[in-house]
Amino acid sequence: MHLKSPTEDDYLGIYSIMFWTLSLIGVVKYASIALKADDQGEGGTFALYSSLCRNMNIGMLTSRSANSSSSLSRSLLDEGTEKQSRLAKFFRKSVVARRVLLFIAMLGTCMVIGDGILTPAISVLSAMDGIRAPFPSLSSSVVEALSAVVLIILFLLQKFGTSRVSFLFSPIMGAWTLCTPLVGIYSIIHHYPSVFKAISPHYIFRFFWRNGREGWLLLGGTVLCITGSEALFADLGHFNRSSIQIAFLFTIYPSLVLTYAGQTAYLIRNPNDHDDGFFKFIPKTIYWPIFIIATLAATVASQSLISATFSVIKQSVVLDYFPRVKVVHTSASKEGEVYSPEVNYILMILCVVVILIFGDGKDIGNAFGVVVSLVMLITTILLTLVMIIIWRTPPMLVALYFCVFFVMEGVYVSAVFTKIPEGGWIPFAISFILAFIMFGWFYGRQRKLEYELTHKITLDRLGVLLSDPSVQRVPGLCFFYTNIQDGLTPTLGHYIKNMKSLHQVTMFTTLRYLLVPKVAPHERIVVKKLGLKGVYGCVIQYGYADPLNLEGDDFVSQVTNSLQAHIQNCSGLPSNPSEIQEEISDLEEARRAGVVHVRGKTRFYIGHNCGWFDRIMLAFYEVLHSNCRSALPALGVPPPQRIEVGMLYEA
Repeated sequence: MHLKSPTEDDYLGIYSIMFWTLSLIGVVKYASIALKADDQGEGGTFALYSSLCRNMNIGMLTSRSANSSSSLSRSLLDEGTEKQSRLAKFFRKSVVARRVLLFIAMLGTCMVIGDGILTPAISVLSAMDGIRAPFPSLSSSVVEALSAVVLIILFLLQKFGTSRVSFLFSPIMGAWTLCTPLVGIYSIIHHYPSVFKAISPHYIFRFFWRNGREGWLLLGGTVLCITGSEALFADLGHFNRSSIQIAFLFTIYPSLVLTYAGQTAYLIRNPNDHDDGFFKFIPKTIYWPIFIIATLAATVASQSLISATFSVIKQSVVLDYFPRVKVVHTSASKEGEVYSPEVNYILMILCVVVILIFGDGKDIGNAFGVVVSLVMLITTILLTLVMIIIWRTPPMLVALYFCVFFVMEGVYVSAVFTKIPEGGWIPFAISFILAFIMFGWFYGRQRKLEYELTHKITLDRLGVLLSDPSVQRVPGLCFFYTNIQDGLTPTLGHYIKNMKSLHQVTMFTTLRYLLVPKVAPHERIVVKKLGLKGVYGCVIQYGYADPLNLEGDDFVSQVTNSLQAHIQNCSGLPSNPSEIQEEISDLEEARRAGVVHVRGKTRFYIGHNCGWFDRIMLAFYEVLHSNCRSALPALGVPPPQRIEVGMLYEA
């Protein structure tokens, strides 16, 4: 915080602001309210969005796509629109309102990812900067290099998963939450025992009355005391609600209150040391142990945002709002613990670049404040909708919650927006790029789905294709993936015409995303006979917290077992036991012959009269989906002459 000749009242006012910010936003909003808004154990922006969409039957869970044998889907639809609030009915009727809700959720997700870039940078750099106190001649470039090394090591450890490295976290955070408040208590007793009188809110009013606009601008630094609050909510996939509440309420919160009080007491007696208020208030006899603990604790704090970033990326991928990056489950017992190699290394590079470009923790803090305040404001808006639509909270309590936190966080947002020219543009640039990627992917997927629905192949058409004498039924089990349930993908026609064959047992498999974290195992796979010999339909239902491996032996076993049970129990199939046994034998024989997975590609070839927006977005989608070469047709550029290798069919 860029203070100019601060007085005792200034420091007391700043501490009062920080105390009430921690108490209201940290304790009341996140630890007491937001953690209860989890979506079956998952937290974060997309968890709130999916809860709202599922409750209102909007978004990806439409009445048409939910028309299946799943009891889960039926229970969601049978809630009845008559029981919904007026706001829920408004969202169901208004396309614009639904798109605004999606945009808010996307923006919040992008901001959390941006938070995952800036938090490690500012945390580690601020801690490592303490080495310059005993060695003033040490250049800032050395501190930046050391910070970059620490961050690189941290990101390289991510592949081992949170569980395998978390045995180091507890003693580190235990030491941090014990040592720093003890130093704070010592400083309070030694420098200014009456510091806790600043808890009275009238010090806040006196601070703003005395400093005016300058006091408002200082809020851009004060907001940093609550950083990580969104990660506290987003990390629900890695930890449960009670463990987070206990950790925050009984260790982190009192530790911060005492530590900030100790710094305030020290600065009141040493008002010109505000440029390095933390390390200078530590007694020299314990300086190096605290420095080591601070550096390690900053690393652990960075881990929380990195884990949260992996979680929101995975949720976005599963909900089809983000390109399909590789997601690895690092724990056999906790499905929420995930790791993405591509995302991990991109975050590592961006964190190091941020440190090397800015170097000064204050400049990164300017950028950081923009992210933190905007994410908090978005969560406040979504939580208000949850209270009204899902919880049915009394209007007076909703109004009280919204007014307090929206006004409070709105003031913070207005203050940090003045920091945009001083580094605050970074999170906006990152968020804009991520939002463009998410929107481009979502737009392309929607257009592809529209194309397949328009040009789908009916079962009668498939029967005509198979009646061709040149088309053979070859041994083996084939999973043919499609995006539609009512009909077959148009890629199938190209496949049969080119290959002149179809496998003995063919499963037309549709992946169906449900806006729930997890789908019950008995509802995961829905199979049915399509009326042709050896041709079946299969719907794989899963939520955004469910692992999905479509080519493993376990997946094939689950599908074939479900199909065998369906053949034996479904009354729509032949009742003759010999025919049932023959069909089961054909299935087992096909599996022994070999399993094939076919994913057809639909590329977009659009006319030269198409609008520039469609050209750009579809070309961008093709770049995300495969490579730049395949984006040429979408831009209207004739594709180069080439020989297609493998099973690649163009529609």
